[in-house]
Amino acid sequence: MLSFRVIRTVQLGVKSLLLHKMRSALTMLGIIFGVCSVIAMLAIGEGASYEAQETIKKLGSNNIIIRSVKPPEEQQASGGGGSSRSYVAEYGLKYRDAERISQTIPAVSRVISARIIRDTVRFDRVSLPAQMIGTDPAYTEIAGLEVVRGRFISPTDVKHHRNVCAITVGLAERLFPFQEPLEQSVTFRGDVYEVIGLVRERSTAKERPQAGTTEGQPLDSNLYVPISTTKSRVGEVIFRRSAGSFEAEKVELHQMTVQMEHTEDVEIATEQIKTVLKRFHDKHDYEMIVPLQLLRQAEQTKRIFNIVLGSIAAISLLVGGIGIMNIMLATVTERTREIGIRRALGAKKRDITTQFLVETVVLSVGGGLIGVVIGIAVPFIVEYAADMKTIITPLSVILAFGISGAIGVVFGLYPASRAASLDPIEALRHE
Repeated sequence: MLSFRVIRTVQLGVKSLLLHKMRSALTMLGIIFGVCSVIAMLAIGEGASYEAQETIKKLGSNNIIIRSVKPPEEQQASGGGGSSRSYVAEYGLKYRDAERISQTIPAVSRVISARIIRDTVRFDRVSLPAQMIGTDPAYTEIAGLEVVRGRFISPTDVKHHRNVCAITVGLAERLFPFQEPLEQSVTFRGDVYEVIGLVRERSTAKERPQAGTTEGQPLDSNLYVPISTTKSRVGEVIFRRSAGSFEAEKVELHQMTVQMEHTEDVEIATEQIKTVLKRFHDKHDYEMIVPLQLLRQAEQTKRIFNIVLGSIAAISLLVGGIGIMNIMLATVTERTREIGIRRALGAKKRDITTQFLVETVVLSVGGGLIGVVIGIAVPFIVEYAADMKTIITPLSVILAFGISGAIGVVFGLYPASRAASLDPIEALRHE
């Protein structure tokens, strides 16, 4: 008997909503857009955060990256001046720094060094701007390089100072449009290097864990050679000529990547490395990048970002709930005589309350379901149209739908209570 009364009450509530389809649909819009915005905004925020964290993770949570930086006083001394100005700026990391860190800092797995020289690479009549990176065989691991064909530089190449290079796929395509790259040799700063392999690297400058600025340099234009070769062939002083003047820089190493044995050792080692470098560098001519710290900052930013986005989207749900309450209060006034008749025929207060609660819950849950469908579709559209990664988490869907259902109950209680508390006699007199 009780179940029949409940079913009958639900049927009456749904029937009442269907009698005013347009009003019911407009009332649901607030909930629909609220749920949709919660899911879509959190999906977009989650995707952006994921990409940022993945970029940092590729640098290695066990790594500490140290880069040479020209001090401000060196920039002032080497910039501007007369037509025949010359200056040799000496700064940055040194080979001895790598040895000290490797030998004195506990839990260091290895130190991978790199030198970067920018100039022109030539093959036959083709001449292209490029940068030579002198490094160790383990550089592929920290830089995320993929050997596509041939091989990367080997310990034997480093030991014997061989003139060999692995070049990026993009550079190979531009240098050798009609030839087989692995059978050719290229010229860089007057020295000839045999091409032994093709590598694929990250395509954007911000994703490359390498030293120096890439401004004005084409992407995907690197030659990787043994670090011993750059030291013996290029030397430590790099000259740059312009009209009537020249600049010279003496930088032994542009970058060092210190790999720790365990992630827990990174933060302690960071402070120890700072102490070692500060002791042997009179000027602050280096910078340290700790991916682990960046990753934690990114995770914290993600949490704040999700809270902000969720709060903004939740306001839409709140507005939708207020809209439902407003419509239901108007409905109570509109249906006062109907309520009086039902009470006169034996309907109890709980029956009236249930009927109005059913109507608000149907509006909010129905709007929530439609909002979930649209909210899931929007991130896919954004990902396709804007080429931007989005991630829909089950928690955001459950949270948005759950809140929409709760809003139906919370904002429906007052109108339902007001309808149930009407005096039957006064309600029957209502015109």
